[in-house]
Amino acid sequence: MSAERTIDSLRAGCIVAIRSADLDEKTRIASETATRWFNRAISLRSPLDPPLPDRPGRPERPPLVPPREMKKRSLHTLAGRIATLHALAHIELNAVDLALDIVARFASEPVPHSFFDGWMQVAFEEAKHFGMVRERLRALGADYGDLPAHDGLWQAAHATRNSLSARLAVVPLILEARGLDVTPSLQEKMVETGDLESAAVLSVIYNDEKGHVAIGAKWFRFLCARERKDPAATFKDLVRANFRGPLKPPFNDIARAEAGLTPSFYRSLPSISNA
Repeated sequence: MSAERTIDSLRAGCIVAIRSADLDEKTRIASETATRWFNRAISLRSPLDPPLPDRPGRPERPPLVPPREMKKRSLHTLAGRIATLHALAHIELNAVDLALDIVARFASEPVPHSFFDGWMQVAFEEAKHFGMVRERLRALGADYGDLPAHDGLWQAAHATRNSLSARLAVVPLILEARGLDVTPSLQEKMVETGDLESAAVLSVIYNDEKGHVAIGAKWFRFLCARERKDPAATFKDLVRANFRGPLKPPFNDIARAEAGLTPSFYRSLPSISNA
């Protein structure tokens, strides 16, 4: 039975996609659900929605290890480029589930429907990114699952499961914003090695990620305005309470500002997070 006939709400579609351990099915259901939601062919939620899982569905591989056990490899070798792309594929896969989770988990929040429009656009694009990186891995003779990966991204989601403001602060405004900092130099290194195909994939991801951070910043500011809170001060408080680890410079101030994340949010945080 197809997702078209079994999914009658946005929340249900997100949950079914999150729960799927078949990654082709996961990204397909995410994309189909987003399209049906954009066309207003499904409701936001239903009493028949399945339960939201604590963890997303995953295949048996890759094995998950602590971040400190992840090896760094030179991009000047094929193995190093494969390892980098594998890590990126893992990030993009988690980003699909994170976007779906923010919709499903907070579907009862008093926010406009445009909030869900934005996050389903993110889910749609993250599914596209995962497919692009996986296709590139396969072209290099590898595939997602061939190497270990870490579970840090989903741990961040679990830590912010009870607060929409905290989720927005940690996931788009820290984790995704980090992509704006590191992707340009990674793209340049791929060009230096002659891997123009991988560099082109990174270019698509980088440009889309600006929009994802912007969506996070927009709705974080919306919630702060509704509660009459200062956005930068609230961000710092939420980061201190919900994020473990330093915010590592250098920061891509220009790209961050284009996305609505000004230096007043994060410039004073590295020393605090390192304390």
